[in-house]
Amino acid sequence: MKLKFFSVDALEPDDDQSVVDSFCTRHRLISIDKRFVERGDYCYWSVCVTYLEPSSSPAKPTKAVDKKGRVDYREALPPEDFARYSRLRDLRRELAEAEGVPVYTVFSNAQLAKMVTERVNTAVALAKIDGVGDAKLEKYGAQFLQLLKAEFPPASKPVDKGDNETQKD
Repeated sequence: MKLKFFSVDALEPDDDQSVVDSFCTRHRLISIDKRFVERGDYCYWSVCVTYLEPSSSPAKPTKAVDKKGRVDYREALPPEDFARYSRLRDLRRELAEAEGVPVYTVFSNAQLAKMVTERVNTAVALAKIDGVGDAKLEKYGAQFLQLLKAEFPPASKPVDKGDNETQKD
């Protein structure tokens, strides 16, 4: 998994946007994170693309992104991560149906993929995902963290083997 960063001029985005588009069509994308930045009179979009290896043919779009720019996470994620992503999607669907709301109001596909690729297992890590604010964290955080902690248990404390060894003179 690799990262690529872009700056897209907010007032004249065409040239910068074509560079981002060209890059995205040549790589298997995992996620895209964007932030609006203001620096005095200059404002721009800072874009971070998380991707896998480049595709074999730079002129041809990858299978992971369709013509409308939607990501096919079955193609973009390794099989074990896609299985985790699917379990998160199932939980999202259950919660959305119970509330009578569209699934994307719970979490977007990109947010679910980011939970998986970043191995989220704490509320702090969940809150760092773009678009996950206090309201979503409070409303859905506990259910998703329960599932995420089962998928990505916190690292156990390493055992210090030096204490168990006997010294011989």
